[in-house]
Amino acid sequence: MRRISKAAIVGSALIWSCLAAQGTQFDARLSTVPIDARNRVQITGQGRATAVLDGSELTIAGSFEGLQGPANAARIHLSPVTGVRGPAILDLEVSGGVDGSISATLELTPDQAAALRDGRLYIQVHSEAGPEGNLWGWLFQ
Repeated sequence: MRRISKAAIVGSALIWSCLAAQGTQFDARLSTVPIDARNRVQITGQGRATAVLDGSELTIAGSFEGLQGPANAARIHLSPVTGVRGPAILDLEVSGGVDGSISATLELTPDQAAALRDGRLYIQVHSEAGPEGNLWGWLFQ
């Protein structure tokens, strides 16, 4: 797997520390969650994402690597309770193939912002090899 350069990490950290000073920061570790035993070998990879909530505006940036197939979608999902699957509510931009990035600047409703603060929003990255969700990550403060 490719490694992210130290310069990219330091640059991202500086940008996010400036953004975080303006709002509340949330982090997500993107990891695999196979849906069933049959697709376990197709679901690979890892990543990280950071989100900053400033008022009702949510800014998200993250990266991933090691997918079995190219990423083709990324979304924010709303769960009824932390750890339980929920419906997709917002789309994220996804770039790259098996290694890439996610990003978005979104306007949240008051209910969505409350769900974020309660730990009920999560990121899900989909790929050709894992169309029901390849990487998942809960957004926590």
